[in-house]
Amino acid sequence: MRAEPTGSPDTILVCVRGNSGAGKSSIARELRRRHGRGCALVEQDYLRRIVLRERDRPGGVAPALIEQTARFALDHGYHVVLEGILHASRYRAVLTSLRDGHRGRSLFCYLDVSLPETLRRHLTRPQAGEFTAEQMSGWYADHDVLGWPDELVLPETTSFAEAVETIAAAAGLPQAGRDDGPLRVTP
Repeated sequence: MRAEPTGSPDTILVCVRGNSGAGKSSIARELRRRHGRGCALVEQDYLRRIVLRERDRPGGVAPALIEQTARFALDHGYHVVLEGILHASRYRAVLTSLRDGHRGRSLFCYLDVSLPETLRRHLTRPQAGEFTAEQMSGWYADHDVLGWPDELVLPETTSFAEAVETIAAAAGLPQAGRDDGPLRVTP
């Protein structure tokens, strides 16, 4: 099955995946902040939990909304930073469709963080009281990589700054941090 073309040769798609507490949201937000205007942030948690108020279970509609949102931004000339747990078992088809259909550069990154480190990091987060270590253990998927030859897998020893710089460089995502001037938008 051929993926529907999306974006342009000039757009960049970056996908940051990993378990809860791995640092993907912070990294994705920093990538977007450093890039400035013209870069859309597509957060799995926001679309699934806030917009749809849906649990992450097989058969849900969140994967389709996430794909549609990323495609919309790419088709309108935005670079996209997509982030979320995005379990391979439920999101592989959507991620494959985005990768195969995107006309520009795409980078899929997995933050490979062990369960003990995930739980340690969780204690430092503002949402630490929202769910327990036991709940996080139930969600944890060990080494949930996509297995693609060009997938960037970062170990838990990678610092926040190193992760941001490595991902930006590997994706070719400019880090100019411009918030002024007109947006480069194509209909």
